[in-house]
Amino acid sequence: MTDRAIRKSIVDVGRRLYARGLVASFDGNVSVRTDDGRVWTTPTGVPKGRLRPRDLVCTDLEGRVLRGRRAPSSEIRMHLRVYRENPEARAAVHAHPPSATAFAAAGLPLDRPVLTEMAAVLGTVPVAPYAAPGTEAVGDSVAPFCRTHRAVLLANHGALSWGASLEEAYGRMESLESYATVLLHLARLGGGRDLPEGTAP
Repeated sequence: MTDRAIRKSIVDVGRRLYARGLVASFDGNVSVRTDDGRVWTTPTGVPKGRLRPRDLVCTDLEGRVLRGRRAPSSEIRMHLRVYRENPEARAAVHAHPPSATAFAAAGLPLDRPVLTEMAAVLGTVPVAPYAAPGTEAVGDSVAPFCRTHRAVLLANHGALSWGASLEEAYGRMESLESYATVLLHLARLGGGRDLPEGTAP
């Protein structure tokens, strides 16, 4: 993809995150790693629902700004850590989806095999230990999961997903919130049933 196409896709995902209620106000951040090892990311201080291509920032894999007039997201270190830990990851999405964030605040992973589709798309979603947002410690907290999982809950913070494309990373965030919402409804209904043993993907 060209830089122009990447920036357009990030703007589109930012607006979709806001429209779906997965972020509010200035919450969340989105990034894409290019073929030559640069990273396009959302800036700090701009609502995801009002992003424009010219707002985006390009950095190297150490977080040094290469292009853009704004400062990169304060969570850029977390995104860069995903890319360093998992060379197959080409995009990452951080959001505060309400149901999933409730699980994150409760310290509960999304690990019940209740829907075949969710098991296939996400597998299990662990909870990374709490780290103050915007610090290097957030990257340290997610690092152990970057190769073995597709998304992670951030304790008392939100959620992070990644993938081989921005569309895949975004889709995993949508699925994560759907999964969490189903589990909350099941809890109110008395627990529900898991998939029969051996049938989950």
